[in-house]
Amino acid sequence: MLRILVRRRKTMIRSEDVTVSDRPQVRRAVTAAALGNTMEWFDFGVYAYLAGTMGKVFFPASSPGVQVVSAFATFAAAFLVRPLGGLVFGPLGDRIGRQKVLAATMIMMAASTFAVGFLPSYDSVGVAAPLLLLVCRLVQGFSTGGEYAGATTYIAEYAPDRRRGFLGSWLDFGTFVGYALGSGLVTVLTLVLGTGGLEDWGWRIPFYLAGPLGLIGLYMRMKLEETPAFKKEAAYAASEASKGPEGEEDVDPVEAARESGKGRLKEIFTQHWQAVLICMGLVLLYNVTNYMVTSYLPTYMTVTLGQSATTAQVLVLATMLLVVLTITTVGHSSDRWGRRPVFLAGSVALVALSVPAFVLIRRGGILLPAIGCAVLGLLLVCFAGTAASTLPALFPTRLRYGALSLAFNISVSLFGGTTPLVASALVEATGDEMVPAYYLMVAGAVGFVSTLFLHETAGKPLRGSGPMVETPGEAQRLVARSRSAAGRRARDVWVRLRHPRSHHGPHDHEG
Repeated sequence: MLRILVRRRKTMIRSEDVTVSDRPQVRRAVTAAALGNTMEWFDFGVYAYLAGTMGKVFFPASSPGVQVVSAFATFAAAFLVRPLGGLVFGPLGDRIGRQKVLAATMIMMAASTFAVGFLPSYDSVGVAAPLLLLVCRLVQGFSTGGEYAGATTYIAEYAPDRRRGFLGSWLDFGTFVGYALGSGLVTVLTLVLGTGGLEDWGWRIPFYLAGPLGLIGLYMRMKLEETPAFKKEAAYAASEASKGPEGEEDVDPVEAARESGKGRLKEIFTQHWQAVLICMGLVLLYNVTNYMVTSYLPTYMTVTLGQSATTAQVLVLATMLLVVLTITTVGHSSDRWGRRPVFLAGSVALVALSVPAFVLIRRGGILLPAIGCAVLGLLLVCFAGTAASTLPALFPTRLRYGALSLAFNISVSLFGGTTPLVASALVEATGDEMVPAYYLMVAGAVGFVSTLFLHETAGKPLRGSGPMVETPGEAQRLVARSRSAAGRRARDVWVRLRHPRSHHGPHDHEG
């Protein structure tokens, strides 16, 4: 009983355990992280809207259907190397810091996207053209392997516990702003230049803009400081490393091995395999929905359904604007109601509404397809508004970046980035235009099961970190409440120790 008393006293929160966030620094962190996602998804928006054009420029000898599949195969190839990027950048971010790695990924993303604008066409250099496009896409995919996990980790470790959902949602706000900018630019170019001008030279313009955007993002990220959680973890690791031979005998074997990549990977997949599976399931749910709407839907509406390219582009662009307008509201709601209810509701709705949404999209005109696209957008925002605050909370600080990078990128590579390719190939093979709806229903079912095993993290400290609050007054109140609670628990244990009979149930004295 005395050991229980001592252990309960140790759970009391001390003032040094609580971190008070720096509001200006939090704003800079959110802005810089979101800008990287804007850059990444500007490229995705451009590529999704230019899939038909890119197919004609780089695969001119194929039929229109094969051109689209070839263009999306090049798009999907970037996702095959994302786990490799996660394997490199994730553990590196846990060792040398989040800020340095995020600056490196920004440079690689901007340079590879910028280079696409200078590639020669198939008519100029033959088969070398699609090969060069593939190389650029592989570099993009490798750098992106460390981007999203690092950005979510960075924001989550800076955000106060009570506002992590709202602040994290700004990361994916940047995602869809980037997509809207990219797709909007392509829509304007299509209207101004026409299909012929776009195929001749206009397709290069969006990629040229990646250079200036990348320089701005790099400048902002170089100005950032390291996260408080990483600083505390680094200080702890340094204190452990500075111990002499006698002190080393008390070091946890996991902590001793964590500096090696092999030890870190072993810990992730042996001690945190459940969190890895939950993360992969939630990422599948989010990204299958995301890439179905953002990357495949424009091509589905034009190539498969034969609708006007301008109509399809405007409808999907309007859907992205709907997501942008609602995403921070969903993030704020997850702080109030919890992450699990939002994910559960979105998963059930995805299973129930995918078929009706695609039935509406297949109808002619503007109104009914617009309603169908809006339904998909509102389903997507359920996952987009909560993912950035939910996923980092699954893993402890010492391996958060690496574990999240691996789980996220493996799932995106297998299921998310391949969604346009798989959907277009299945529609081509089966002739069933409702295949994308069935694909979304499967993703909803996987997400629902994953959410059932998800522990609620809204308003709670990240694993391996102390509480994060917004003001010194809030920190003082938290410590005072913790002391009061610890004192009551200690008193209860002491009373039970001194007067064990007084706590028997009403029937303990019968007989």
